[in-house]
Amino acid sequence: MTIQQLTEAIRSKQSYLCVGLDSDITKIPAHLLSRPDPVFEFNKQIIAATLPFCVSYKINTAFYESQGVKGWETLEKTVNYIPDTHFTIADAKRGDIGNTSSQYAKAFFETLNFDAVTVAPYMGADSVKPFLEYRDKCTIVLGLTSNSGARDFELLPTGNERLYEKVLRTVANWGSASNLMFVVGATRAEEFTNIRSIIPDHFLLVPGVGAQGGSLKEISEKAMNGNVGILVNVSRAIIFAGEKENFATEASAIAAQYHQEMKGYM
Repeated sequence: MTIQQLTEAIRSKQSYLCVGLDSDITKIPAHLLSRPDPVFEFNKQIIAATLPFCVSYKINTAFYESQGVKGWETLEKTVNYIPDTHFTIADAKRGDIGNTSSQYAKAFFETLNFDAVTVAPYMGADSVKPFLEYRDKCTIVLGLTSNSGARDFELLPTGNERLYEKVLRTVANWGSASNLMFVVGATRAEEFTNIRSIIPDHFLLVPGVGAQGGSLKEISEKAMNGNVGILVNVSRAIIFAGEKENFATEASAIAAQYHQEMKGYM
């Protein structure tokens, strides 16, 4: 799915909800642990329950990589299970010297066939451009994150601008709004007006709503552009809404609430 197709899906469904599959095996319902692949069974039920209300799924690869080969198998089965009506994101935060980034890009865009991958820009243009060579895919660059450590580097002044602002201005020239997004945390709502002045046309992936306390209303008011231009990711608040056999039903109910609220902002 391309960004243009994502935009069409958002307008058609009146939702810009992305469900994060941060499927921690230590937190999934206990009755699933006897299954041959507990996390995949959990993911299948979450996907089936939330599919009508969202337009995207974001898989945080750390929760799969930590399980070794079996985790990678679960990851691959999960991304293949998601229908092509929904935008798939590998939240892997990769970025290395050019030849290494080329292999990361191949892994996520060819072998696993994700629509998008998150990338760290710290090493500069040659570490990001191998991802951007895939014109029908999307590279999602870390811009301003929601964690407290963002103050260590991202918010530091560099001349007459802060480091994250320099990242946005510089990286925006490496690609276009058709193949490049930026991560901006929901807990940075006070920065969205400034961010939109720098990158008015690019999609923003916005994590931090729900368990991290970001306001969907505030984000929607400040971050939307003429093409909606935002994907709001909610992970724990949806997928771990229930702990028992009816966990998927409870996840569906929370996703439906977010969908309903989003309809009101579009």
